[in-house]
Amino acid sequence: MGESTAPRRQTMSDQALIEATGADWKTWLALLDERGAAKLDHTAIARMVVQEFEIDGWWAQSITVGYEQERGLREPGQRPDGTFSANASKTLSASIGAAFEALADPEVQAGWLGDLELAQRSASPPKSVRFDASDGTLVLANLTAKGESKTAVQVEIAKLASAGDVAAAKEAWRTRLERLAERFAA
Repeated sequence: MGESTAPRRQTMSDQALIEATGADWKTWLALLDERGAAKLDHTAIARMVVQEFEIDGWWAQSITVGYEQERGLREPGQRPDGTFSANASKTLSASIGAAFEALADPEVQAGWLGDLELAQRSASPPKSVRFDASDGTLVLANLTAKGESKTAVQVEIAKLASAGDVAAAKEAWRTRLERLAERFAA
């Protein structure tokens, strides 16, 4: 009653799916419905796709997420644990080492983070760093050198409580990354 007929899945096209797995979305949905996948958790559905249909892990995950979205078991952007994540990115005019230091050093963070506090969880200098944030989110930053004097910074903000939190988190992190970029402006 009043239900949308538009698919919820935010994954690949039928053509890509057919080329990789030999079946389209309609077929995959029917196969998984026949096996009671709507009553299974994410891991069990993905395992079924791998074991019963001999589909590799990446495609099995994509089929599982598409199935969950199509059947209303998961919203776009929602993770298996029910939380959501958002992403923001910025290219800095800085070497990867300088960019990593600005991200990881608590004293430098104070100048661009605003009122958010980050507690470092782990790091693989100069390519990635993970934080627990004072707002309850998990922040994962990945850095990629773009020559000697530019670095792309991609930030994932995980453990967001709702789909409504995604846009606000993206905007807040875009602003933070812009302030970080200003530190390196000539």
